[in-house]
Amino acid sequence: MKAVQYREIGAAPEVVTVPDPEPGPGQVLLKVTAAGVCHSDIAVMSWPADQFPYPLPLTLGHEGVGTVAALGAGVSGLMTGQSVAVYGPWGCGTCVKCAEGKENYCLRAQQLGINPPGLGSPGAMAEYMIVDDPRHLVPIGDLDPVRTVPLTDAGLTPYHAIKRSLPKLVPGATAVVIGTGGLGHVAIQLLRALTAARVIALDVTEEKLALARTVGAHEAVLSDEHAAERIRELTGGVGAQVVLDFVGAAPTVATAGAAAAIDSDVTIVGIGGGALPVGFGVLPFNTTVSAPYWGSRSELAEVLDLAHAGAVDVHVETYTLDEAPLAYERLHAGKINGRAVILPQG
Repeated sequence: MKAVQYREIGAAPEVVTVPDPEPGPGQVLLKVTAAGVCHSDIAVMSWPADQFPYPLPLTLGHEGVGTVAALGAGVSGLMTGQSVAVYGPWGCGTCVKCAEGKENYCLRAQQLGINPPGLGSPGAMAEYMIVDDPRHLVPIGDLDPVRTVPLTDAGLTPYHAIKRSLPKLVPGATAVVIGTGGLGHVAIQLLRALTAARVIALDVTEEKLALARTVGAHEAVLSDEHAAERIRELTGGVGAQVVLDFVGAAPTVATAGAAAAIDSDVTIVGIGGGALPVGFGVLPFNTTVSAPYWGSRSELAEVLDLAHAGAVDVHVETYTLDEAPLAYERLHAGKINGRAVILPQG
């Protein structure tokens, strides 16, 4: 089968031919119908050799949707041909966090060498993939695989970040979304669907700000050195009760802190390497700063329920498997407006 692999440190991903996988006991074989392209992949491929934690070659793709092609021995509860989404942050399944359904916070995954698909384990950017356990699959029913696959990360991650701040997102509150790309433009829709808060979106180009307005942002502001001041103006000097930074670079993290209100949540989702100092007098009183990771299995089911209700509509650009390296080039250059999706069977 064809697969998109990162094969050499510092090199571009390649489309290669690899053996067809077969499911072992307890595993599920998926025929992949859609795989998402994410900035996290670019971050992984930028790590130097002395910091790279995974064996190469690595089949990319931590967002996956497919149909069940075959069941390994002992697997039940799924049917061949069923359309399912892959829950990506695999855990041990037995620790306290996994027992809560929070495999994204598994206490033993690193110790046991358990990695998500596309981030250590063979991912979804291939014609077929192995899923280690049926609990990591969520049926999607009649949802469109192409528009659904980004929800496994670009939907689940912002949903998880927003959900913890819902008590502060009351009528009259303001939420700021920094970065309106793959995750950010979904976050805007989730905020509008789940809350009555005013949503202010920040990004660096008018094209991305236009998308933010299209999906529901009340205000769209250029993300520059004046952005925090503009947010203060728009909120009557109060600032935002919730700031979600989907970039996480030093300048955006600084803006997030400067835009925060008293008793606010600042959530750094992006992995751009920025850090926000915390201490008495550094941020407004009772500001909480967090850096969450992905989301729980039950939250993925909730996101898919929102999709069934028509509350989220991911803007996608589609590419064939052979075009996947081009998709990564365009993403790296900031030319993807929304989410790029690979169609392995296309």
